[in-house]
Amino acid sequence: MEIAYVLIALFLGSIGSVALAGLMLTLNNEKLKKVSTYLMYLAGGTLLGAAFLGMIPKAISMTDSTQVFQSILIGILFFFVLEKIILWRSCRNQNCERHMHAAVPLILIGDAFHNAVDGVVISASFLTSPELGIFVTLSVILHEIPQELGDFGILIKSGLSRSRALWFNLLSGSTAIIFGVLAYYTLDSVTSLIPYALAFSAASFLYIALADLIPEMHRRTSLKDSLIQIVLILFGILIIYLAKQWN
Repeated sequence: MEIAYVLIALFLGSIGSVALAGLMLTLNNEKLKKVSTYLMYLAGGTLLGAAFLGMIPKAISMTDSTQVFQSILIGILFFFVLEKIILWRSCRNQNCERHMHAAVPLILIGDAFHNAVDGVVISASFLTSPELGIFVTLSVILHEIPQELGDFGILIKSGLSRSRALWFNLLSGSTAIIFGVLAYYTLDSVTSLIPYALAFSAASFLYIALADLIPEMHRRTSLKDSLIQIVLILFGILIIYLAKQWN
């Protein structure tokens, strides 16, 4: 029965996120921008909360804390190098505009790898405990929707129709299910790897929150925007905290 919950979580965190992002494309531009922005703020909080309140403490409880923090450091460096090479986030400079068509395969390949990591994250968290799996899945969904919306924007701007952009994003999202299932059966048989998988997963969450989402938030500096950001980040952390206490 546990694998059924994992499969549901993997589907919601990958294909479900892409589908929800696709549905949000039906909103007008103003509403779409506002909703995706608020989701990004909320995701910043849930990612930080899941990493610091769930994954890292659980990994430390399973193995030596020094090894956990070393794994987190290696993970952060890995994701930095990977982002430099593949450019899995939307590019915002003029050079990217000139090579927009060439950027499409890079976006899809990078997104496929990113979703594969999310799949491993979800499986590792469910193998640790159902409650950890639930709020890790929630964090994945909340940060995936704004990212998928950004990917849609790049693909459509590159000349793809909305239907083709949706299909390609669904295809890249399916890697989460494939690698999530593989990780579920692999990590279950090699339980000693679970704390390191959790530490590496926490590095992924921390990198996305601190290197991608928070710098994006700093683009909006008005008092109103700053207060909304602080409130939604704290609310995201509170969601993870309450979910942890409730379970």
